[in-house]
Amino acid sequence: SLPAKLINGGIAGLIGVTCVFPIDLAKTRLQNQQNGQRMYTSMSDCLIKTIRSEGYFGMYRGAAVNLTLVTPEKAIKLAANDFFRHHLSKDGKKLTLLREMLAGCGAGTCQVIVTTPMEMLKIQLQDAGRIAAQKKLMAAQARISSSSAAGAAEPAVERRTTATQITRELLRSKGIAGLYKGLGATLLRDVPFSIVYFPLFANLNKLGQKDPNVKAPFYVSFLSGCVAGSTAAVAVNPCDVIKTRLQSLQRGVNEDTYSGILDCTKKIWQKEGPMAFLKGAYCRALVIAPLFGIAQVVYFIGIAEFLLDMLPKHRA
Repeated sequence: SLPAKLINGGIAGLIGVTCVFPIDLAKTRLQNQQNGQRMYTSMSDCLIKTIRSEGYFGMYRGAAVNLTLVTPEKAIKLAANDFFRHHLSKDGKKLTLLREMLAGCGAGTCQVIVTTPMEMLKIQLQDAGRIAAQKKLMAAQARISSSSAAGAAEPAVERRTTATQITRELLRSKGIAGLYKGLGATLLRDVPFSIVYFPLFANLNKLGQKDPNVKAPFYVSFLSGCVAGSTAAVAVNPCDVIKTRLQSLQRGVNEDTYSGILDCTKKIWQKEGPMAFLKGAYCRALVIAPLFGIAQVVYFIGIAEFLLDMLPKHRA
């Protein structure tokens, strides 16, 4: 049922985000740093420096936004895919690969209603620490090079903003469109992701089914979700880099700004080279693999069905 799908998707999203959010933070910071202004050399270097400068909970900056909005986001994605698969199937017959891809396309298109503002707010909070650290480093270098270090001004203390403050400012200055900055890039990432992920998962999961009418074992669903998720994540990583750059409102020192998808693509290619489009790819694979593996296991177990079945008994 639809309520069960929404609950399952929400539970899966909450568990997954809690587990992998620090890796997602590292991905955002690695993707946003540009040549000449590199603060981090790898995912582990990013996480270590984040803990040193911002504390353990610095790795979870922006997590509240994700935990709030991931439930409707994952619920819409998973439920929409099931909805489109159901309506594209003819008399319960097996879907063709093309129809599976169309169902995934529909799911990816539906989810951006929540994904775009969620990613927009999350990126600002995740990247704030990188920009603040860069400014401190530049200030320290300026003091060292100055002939009068004693008279040099101390760097300003970082003022942490919240998702609510960012939302209010965007709504005040740009209206609802401000929260949907990078919508085109989000579609460019999420639609191909779903086109790759859902058919790949469905076909991998079928390999573990001994009978078409019997579910595959839970470990098969988990592994299928991990493999399909990481494959799709790496495949669309260039689009994710572009989306992250376009949705970042604050820039570091001497970092480029972009007017749109084509301008962003051109500048990255010319100034950073084609390998820049793979920045954070392994982080993204590490985030998506368990996230979707967990999602499929929650669907397999049917936690929502159990809870919904218990309601009438509890009332009785």
